[in-house]
Amino acid sequence: MITRPLDLASRLRPPPRSFDAWFYVNVGLLALMFALLGSRFVLAPGLEATFKLPAIGGAGAGAVPTTHYITVLGSGQILGDRGPMDLPQFRLWLAAQAKTAPHPTLLVKASAEVTNRQIAEIFTAAHQAGFEVVQAADEPAPAAGK
Repeated sequence: MITRPLDLASRLRPPPRSFDAWFYVNVGLLALMFALLGSRFVLAPGLEATFKLPAIGGAGAGAVPTTHYITVLGSGQILGDRGPMDLPQFRLWLAAQAKTAPHPTLLVKASAEVTNRQIAEIFTAAHQAGFEVVQAADEPAPAAGK
């Protein structure tokens, strides 16, 4: 063993025999710190808190069941089942996903801040990849009196 020439093994503390009260106090304090100071954005990342679908009258009229879906944030980031993608990665993902279903359909959940140009690029890429139906998710318009 490497410690024998310097006799380091004799200078080490012996391993603890059991878990004493300080162990449980430390574990309790760590749990309390994570509970009070923990951030849900660090421990459980997710979508932005400001994500809202646009409200359009008659939004559910032409809705059909979809086989695939994506979420597009206002920053232009595209979220799929693999995580965040840029447009070139998204095109590759679309080509692979179009082959997994006999009649592929895509639901695009785009935030209200997404531009029409970005939506058009996504729809064009989906049709080129072989998706038969591409539809945008919208919220029904609020009633006139509300």
